[in-house]
Amino acid sequence: MIRIICLTEPGLQLAKRLNKVLINSDISFKAQPFKETVQGYFEQGDQLIFICATGIVMRTLAPVIKDKHSDPAVLVLDELGKFVIPLLSGHEGGANEFARQVSALLESQLVITTANNYLKPVYVVGMGCERDCPEAVLLGLLEECLQKSNLTMEQVSAICSIDIKDDELGLISLASNLAKPYLTFDTTQLAQVEDQLSTKSDYIFNTAGVYGVAESAALYQAEVATGNSSELFLNKNKNKQATCAIARSYSL
Repeated sequence: MIRIICLTEPGLQLAKRLNKVLINSDISFKAQPFKETVQGYFEQGDQLIFICATGIVMRTLAPVIKDKHSDPAVLVLDELGKFVIPLLSGHEGGANEFARQVSALLESQLVITTANNYLKPVYVVGMGCERDCPEAVLLGLLEECLQKSNLTMEQVSAICSIDIKDDELGLISLASNLAKPYLTFDTTQLAQVEDQLSTKSDYIFNTAGVYGVAESAALYQAEVATGNSSELFLNKNKNKQATCAIARSYSL
């Protein structure tokens, strides 16, 4: 659940705008008792969007903050919606990605203050598909995923898959026409990022030997490319014939 928390009438108007476009969201306007209500949302793992001063947020949440690995994502917006700040759990809790999505919806300025903001992001596309999937189907899915991620094709460093797809003509042609490297990896390599998958499919495991092709390939190559840990930037999307995911890592 996404909780949009506001305290003023201008904040409420912005909250209503967000509530219309965010799935599974709810507005909390002048909740009473404020501190106990908000802390309850936080402790039950709800993602929080505050439309108020940062100081109010920190004073309210300070007693219940634990660590970046378990705390939910917390964003802060100004009343006019000009700026979106991921305040807590930027990477591990997904606040940076959540803030990017909100800023895109509002066409506002994203303000990221975590350390990786000073490094260069590397984006990798992972794809899986049925045998002989047409290139046009693959391209359509890729473009859809890039649009959802607010990325351009120029930002993609490589297109990757599992080694049983090293002769998949549609993927080979797609990468070639986009002037991107096409890289494939075996199950031993892809298993190294198994714990980072958003979902695990027993069907895919029985078929390909890994719990997810697109996410695994993207995550693995992102780590190889930078020598640093990777994260899912866009979880697996799919159509009737293919899957696509985007991973991100950072390099100096």
